[in-house]
Amino acid sequence: MRPFFPQVESRSRLMTRRMRNALSLAALLGAAGSVAAAHAADELTWHGITLYGTYDIGLVHLTHGAPPSKDWGVGTAYLIAKNSDKPQTTIAPNGLSQSRIGLKGKEDLGGDVAFVFNLEVGFNPQSGRLSDGPASLAYNNGRPLDKQRSAGDASRAGQVFNGPAFVGLSSKELGTLTAGRNNTVLLDNIGRYDPMNGSYAFSLIGLQGTSGGGYTQDARADNSLKYNGKWDSLRLAALYQLDRGHGSQGTGWQLNAGFDGQDFSVDAVYASKKDGVSAAPLNAAQARIMPHDSLAAVVSDNTSWTIDGSYTNGPFKLYAGLERIEYENPSRPLRPGFTGLGGYTFSVVNNEAFVHAKRLDVTWLGVKYAINKDFDLTGAYYHYNQNAYGRTICHERSAGNCSGQLDAYSVRVVWHNFAKRFDAYTGVMFSRVSGGLAAGYLHTSTMDPMVGVRFQF
Repeated sequence: MRPFFPQVESRSRLMTRRMRNALSLAALLGAAGSVAAAHAADELTWHGITLYGTYDIGLVHLTHGAPPSKDWGVGTAYLIAKNSDKPQTTIAPNGLSQSRIGLKGKEDLGGDVAFVFNLEVGFNPQSGRLSDGPASLAYNNGRPLDKQRSAGDASRAGQVFNGPAFVGLSSKELGTLTAGRNNTVLLDNIGRYDPMNGSYAFSLIGLQGTSGGGYTQDARADNSLKYNGKWDSLRLAALYQLDRGHGSQGTGWQLNAGFDGQDFSVDAVYASKKDGVSAAPLNAAQARIMPHDSLAAVVSDNTSWTIDGSYTNGPFKLYAGLERIEYENPSRPLRPGFTGLGGYTFSVVNNEAFVHAKRLDVTWLGVKYAINKDFDLTGAYYHYNQNAYGRTICHERSAGNCSGQLDAYSVRVVWHNFAKRFDAYTGVMFSRVSGGLAAGYLHTSTMDPMVGVRFQF
């Protein structure tokens, strides 16, 4: 007998609704683009409203990979994953950055105060679909690993505005306060200090999103207030997320303090999130009895602290960062059948994954060398170290709660503005897992040599 979940919306209805929303958005942005182009020769800005976008596409070879996804914004699992299997050579999206389109604006209200807003949608340039991580997981429901496509959880979950979507007030003297769906303080911080700038193809922390405080779904916060202020060399930022259910379970908050010197910058962030959700596909047994478009979830209360910085010396820029994330069973468990990001239902829920607190240490180092004004060369190293947090202390691949490591090494070259608004890039990332972080994997390492082009406006 199949369990009944009244909140489940059929996949066909869900996709029809999203297609209708996407078409409406495309019409809106198309009209805005036409107006902006008519009023600006170089920048698409009209009366303080700017249309902006990125289109990123390339060709990649994976020594162990899975077929690309039509839904996941990353498109292809550049990093080693459980279902990484046979060699794959394929057209792949978003190697350097997420393809997106958006509107942002600033309107002077007088007295050093301005109204600001931003509305952004990320998409998969191969399929044209809105970026939807949970949809890529749902496709793999009940499928054996060697029959799965590339997939991953994400804060971009098929919403029309799956990037930032906020309004607010800004003052040079007092700072900026925004309300709505905000990029978190940690996501901003990672973008500032990741040597690969959050690249999917060449950055571990850019692709996985774990360093956003524990789970990639929490990289962007619905129902949140965010503040940013800067005074001379001092920067302060804060975010608070309200508990509103339906994709915004649990409260969260983050605080950041930063300092900019003549040749260096440094930041420290503390983050806390209640009822963080990590989504996964249903296994074969679960898929036989649960709604076919529902998902499984691990729920936990997460805290993290991060310190990172950069130093510039002539054409060289050095980056380094350290983050400690702790996961504990939730103080307020979520019941099976709850509705998460993008309207997806979680029919299988684990509120007791952490017998002992899980600790994940994330470290990274990198250096960027500006060859000249058009070319730069970047190298980076990323490392995860996980403790054993199950009932039995273990250090092998027998279970996911054994201690384990993940390492990624990458190098890339970017040719900026080889044509107006176009960048070309090439690079490679090698990643490998061991111990508990390799539990259930078909293979434990992969490489992803890639070439691509990015268009920005």
